[in-house]
Amino acid sequence: MQDTPAVDDDLLELLDEPEHAESEHRPSPRPWRILIVDDDGDVHKATELAMQGLSVEGQPLIFLHASSAAQARQLLASEEDLAVVLLDVVMESEDAGLQLVRHIRDELRMNAVRIVLRTGQPGYAPEIETVQAYDINDYKTKSELTRTRLYTVLTAAVRSYRQICALEANRRGLEMIVESSTSLSRMRGLSRFAEGVVTQLCALLGILPEGLVCAQTHGEAADEVRIVAAAGQYSGLIDRPLAQVKIITVRERLERCLREQQNVYDDGTVLYFGMGQGRAMAALVDVGRELNELDQQLLRAFCSNIAVGFENVVLYSQLLDQAYNDPLLRLPNRNRFVELLDKNLKDPAGVTLALIDIDDFSDINDAFGHHFGDQVLQAVVQRMSDMLGLNTAMARVGADTFGVLGEHAKVCPESVQSVFAEPFIVAGERLQLSATTGLVRLGESKAVGSELLLDAQIALKRAKQQQRGSSRYFSAAMGSDARERFKLLKGLRTGFDEHRLFVVYQPQVDLETRRVIGAEALLRWRTEDGRFIPPDQFIPLAEQSGLIIPIGEYVMRTACTQLKRMEGLGHTQFRMAVNVSMAQFRHPGFIDMLAGALHDSGVAGQNLELEITESMAMEDADLVLRVLANIKRLGFSVAIDDFGTGFSSLSQLRQLQVDRLKIDRAFVQEAQASSAGSTIAQMVINLGHGLGLTVIAEGIETEEQRRYLIGLGCHEGQGWLFAKPMPADDLETWMAR
Repeated sequence: MQDTPAVDDDLLELLDEPEHAESEHRPSPRPWRILIVDDDGDVHKATELAMQGLSVEGQPLIFLHASSAAQARQLLASEEDLAVVLLDVVMESEDAGLQLVRHIRDELRMNAVRIVLRTGQPGYAPEIETVQAYDINDYKTKSELTRTRLYTVLTAAVRSYRQICALEANRRGLEMIVESSTSLSRMRGLSRFAEGVVTQLCALLGILPEGLVCAQTHGEAADEVRIVAAAGQYSGLIDRPLAQVKIITVRERLERCLREQQNVYDDGTVLYFGMGQGRAMAALVDVGRELNELDQQLLRAFCSNIAVGFENVVLYSQLLDQAYNDPLLRLPNRNRFVELLDKNLKDPAGVTLALIDIDDFSDINDAFGHHFGDQVLQAVVQRMSDMLGLNTAMARVGADTFGVLGEHAKVCPESVQSVFAEPFIVAGERLQLSATTGLVRLGESKAVGSELLLDAQIALKRAKQQQRGSSRYFSAAMGSDARERFKLLKGLRTGFDEHRLFVVYQPQVDLETRRVIGAEALLRWRTEDGRFIPPDQFIPLAEQSGLIIPIGEYVMRTACTQLKRMEGLGHTQFRMAVNVSMAQFRHPGFIDMLAGALHDSGVAGQNLELEITESMAMEDADLVLRVLANIKRLGFSVAIDDFGTGFSSLSQLRQLQVDRLKIDRAFVQEAQASSAGSTIAQMVINLGHGLGLTVIAEGIETEEQRRYLIGLGCHEGQGWLFAKPMPADDLETWMAR
């Protein structure tokens, strides 16, 4: 889809009528078209009302409206001339706005339109991460956009859009003149542009396209003069330093003109044009006669056009550089790398894509600062360039992630490991770095550029899960697994929204008397077609996606409500156990959520027990200790679930101040079958008694296991021997019996 206005004949008209060039280029009074995408109708009305009667750059504003990302896609399919999109993040889905950004940039290829994110829920799209990951131009919360600030944002966006359109129009004008839409490099394109314009000017002057040269000095290097346009026998001089020109008469005339800053008339005519800011141009014409005033006016128009055209080409190149290159490392960025991948798909045999992620780079930034971190990245890039070879393409595709593309033999796990084998010396610090790598062989994939990058990210994620510093090649099975996980996560979100997740309760009993002492609240998911998804499949997905936060609150509040009901039925000593995850512990609102659940349900924390896994307790001990201290202040008791499967120490257990150890079902099943299982169960029970903790066993299925555990000194348990997990109504009926 085209994303800039069509090019007119302004450039040619400038040459034909130089005196009227300024009027020819006056901007059209047509309005700026602004698209508002938001599911809140009041936002549309407020925006249009706030901007009523205002204009930008002398042109009015017209607003188009879409109430969803889907509606916006339909509108964008027929609307090309949009200046700005004011886009909400959360609409029909939490990331609907962000997905629309990708649709605009990647599928519609609308690169000129400016995109301003407006969100009322910044937590769904944190500003820094969103700006880094998506091609947007501004990010605002709706609350901060007063009328003045909204106008400022729109004005800046429109000006940026106008500049990009002007640059794009100029670029197309150059392509029209040289009839070269296939120019692959800036140097070649500039040369053909200059030669074409010079040829036209020579025709206007009535001379052969020979012997016209323009040179320009730059303010940053006044002694550096370069040829910017030439025709005929001089055409080979374009973009070369004047000092390298071997034709002495040409060089001396131009040098004299620029040195004396005035026109020179001798064997040829050299015109001087001061351009300000230390820049100047000189034009040499071998016409064989003295130029009249009209000729000189034409030359001035030509030189001005060349100067502006050259500056616009350079400016456009700078704009492209910012859009497609990383300014710190001078490497292609993600956008450019995707294009490079698409080009290599024409001949993918023998080519490998690798994503190289520096391990624990955030720790380096935290310890030494971001400036030091930048130096580390530069050192890594330098070594990769030295060791991977000139024919290997590199790009920065993430904060600490690099994309590498090259031959199988050069882009492989062994090559990556060699880059990080020796320590890096940065600012006097000796750093031993490692990197985790995901690789894709292009010849084995049917994906396109952006999809290849996604495949490499999948392989990288698998490598991280396996071991930091390792490498994994992408396989079709990985892609299938990733798609299934995505499908499952999508279903989980829908299932939670549509109340298909529910809580069941498994009674916990005194092993000797079989008296019920409490229950464990367990989450279940029944799909629309009636299938049950095992918790060990969907709980990890919920934790990784952040969905565990609302789901965890739902489980906690449901369990508290049921506990209150059990107390009302006379079970005053009933204890309710609820599982919590590390993701919940890390959430800043976790303690407030617990306090709110207690307050709203009217139950005491003393009758609630939170279960954490042993591995979770060891993952971030300082954080766990802080959160547990706040949990204990609310009155909750704490149990360590699956005890015996991790590697906690005695001192760590004492610091955690837990109340109960829960023997993993695997050790219960093995307690009679093997001496090892019996030994572990006995050790857990003895350890619990030694620390003054209660011990409870899960997964008890037989009478023999019950008696055996009693003999070992375990007095509480749960399992199918007593009752399966059941809905709340069934639990109440079961308790009544």
